[in-house]
Amino acid sequence: MLVGYARTSTLEQGAGLQAQVRDLKALGCERLFQEQVSSVGTRPQLAAALDFVRDGDTLVVTKLDRLARSVSHLGTILDALAAKRVALQIVSLGIDTSTPTGKLMLNVLGGVAQFEREMMLERQREGIAKAKAEGAYKGRKPTARARTAEIEALAAMGLSMAAIAAQLGIGKGSVHRAIGKARPAPTTAE
Repeated sequence: MLVGYARTSTLEQGAGLQAQVRDLKALGCERLFQEQVSSVGTRPQLAAALDFVRDGDTLVVTKLDRLARSVSHLGTILDALAAKRVALQIVSLGIDTSTPTGKLMLNVLGGVAQFEREMMLERQREGIAKAKAEGAYKGRKPTARARTAEIEALAAMGLSMAAIAAQLGIGKGSVHRAIGKARPAPTTAE
């Protein structure tokens, strides 16, 4: 049985979801699971699809990014499918893991994606190290410290830390630190 899975990240992408569903039906998917949720959030319909598939079935997605958020996440999904002897078909890439060539291509593409990610991170680290050596990299400028006077003035007016944070657009922890530095530490009498 062909089992389709369709996903978009937001509710505003309704047309994209409809297009995926249309394509999956045209491919002959007998059962469809669909949801509109971010790839990093909980995806109950993906879990339901993985639970539903049985030995000999094929899970079909139109594009790889509709299924997995990372190479490691894809590996987890593939392991779950392999344990149930279920194939994966990725339409846009022409990959079908029911064939040896399909398995090879998916592994090659996954390896290339992981390699590229690691190379990008290495280049980023090298760029940061070079900028630090040249004195050009200073990190993010602290925002709350620069506003200590404003924080203290609002606190003196009786505003709560939450109200100050909301008004200035900073975190409550930053307000707490700024107020704590402004107040002298309590002395202990022996």
